[in-house]
Amino acid sequence: MADFDVLVIGGGTGNNVAAAAADAGLETALVEPGPLGGTCLNRGCNPSKMLIQAANAINHVRNAEQFHVDASIEGIDHAAVVDEMDDLLGGIAEDMEARYREKEHLTLFKERTKFVDERTVELDGEPVTSEKVVVATGSRPIVPPIEGLDEIDYLTSQDALYLREPPESLVIMGGGYIAVELGYVFESLGTDVTIVEMMDTLLPREDTAVAETFTDIAADRHDVYTGHRVTAVEEIEGGHAVHAETEAGDELTVEGDEVLVALGRRPNSDTLDLDAAGIDVDDNGFIETNEYLETSAVNVWAQGDIAGNALFKHSGDYETRHTIANVIDGEQQALDLSAMPHTIFTEPQIAGVGATEDALDEKGTEYVVGQAEYSDSAMGRAKKLDHGFVKVLAAPDGEILGAHAIGYEASTLLHEAILAMRTGVTVDEVANAIHAHPTLSKIVESAFRDVTA
Repeated sequence: MADFDVLVIGGGTGNNVAAAAADAGLETALVEPGPLGGTCLNRGCNPSKMLIQAANAINHVRNAEQFHVDASIEGIDHAAVVDEMDDLLGGIAEDMEARYREKEHLTLFKERTKFVDERTVELDGEPVTSEKVVVATGSRPIVPPIEGLDEIDYLTSQDALYLREPPESLVIMGGGYIAVELGYVFESLGTDVTIVEMMDTLLPREDTAVAETFTDIAADRHDVYTGHRVTAVEEIEGGHAVHAETEAGDELTVEGDEVLVALGRRPNSDTLDLDAAGIDVDDNGFIETNEYLETSAVNVWAQGDIAGNALFKHSGDYETRHTIANVIDGEQQALDLSAMPHTIFTEPQIAGVGATEDALDEKGTEYVVGQAEYSDSAMGRAKKLDHGFVKVLAAPDGEILGAHAIGYEASTLLHEAILAMRTGVTVDEVANAIHAHPTLSKIVESAFRDVTA
């Protein structure tokens, strides 16, 4: 007889699976060596957005003059921002752990584990079995084997989020969403920021128009070097030197007090001894799952970052609902990852869903484009938004293929397109819906109406 009915490895989104299993009366084990809540609560979404809100507040004061308001910043207590963030989020994690320790049918193991057999793991030095296992151990920052990197005290995103004193200068290796969000935060705090990215633009996975627009905006704030691959890092007097080169062999050296490695994330699968359980992974280490989140091992499921379907918290939440249905309720609910949105909380914000123009061109898909500028809307003019747009990509028959936005509150505006794509609403139906004036949503309406013009 198994020791547990359900065993969940990972206390990020996985903690909700464990709670649901326990509430259903199943004897449940939750294994998590760190604070509950995972990356999002402790090392990602939550702390980064709290810092970004502080940065936004700083810039609202700095930009008050354009509204004829005489305002100035007397000082920025960044340590107080970080301490408040740490106290709040740390308290949430601690309260969650306390509740789980008292929850009936739930046993919490605060340690690391690995498989020793099919549905058998090692806990407290002993083999522990379970009828069903869910693997949800998330991901961590990639630290590539760059010459000299292991010889310096570099920062990862987790380290940067909890710096109590901003550095005078910072070199960021990478130009993805983590790089640009943290670049925005530290630039707002007065840090001289340099970003080095090997692709031709920052945010190279975004729609090209969005990526190019944001790269221009970032270049006005920071020193931005695109098309440069970092080749080596070294410690120098007073800081660090980062060496890079272009494909043509042109060399570049930039210096900073601190170096932030923001080159993507990798799955936390390498310490679990997955082979012992017969769990297959792909070439990048992500656990392979089917549409029901089942792995190659019987009665073993995987969800969240480690499954590699989409490395977003909202994707993890969506997968959690399916895991609960499939593992606990005995259903067979298939994932539908279509219209999966993403957002980037720089200023301006960036959001996207569905296909980009490049992806459609590569597939030879016929499409039409609609676009509307923030500056052409009443609210855009009121807010003095001189950049930003909403862009819609659609099939000739009106099917919405993708939507992309860069601008104020783009993360919120995009949800109209997400809902339309998920429910099969056409371009005409969105364009003909009455949008309240003079909200920013009128920009979305204008973009959809531009498709049909």
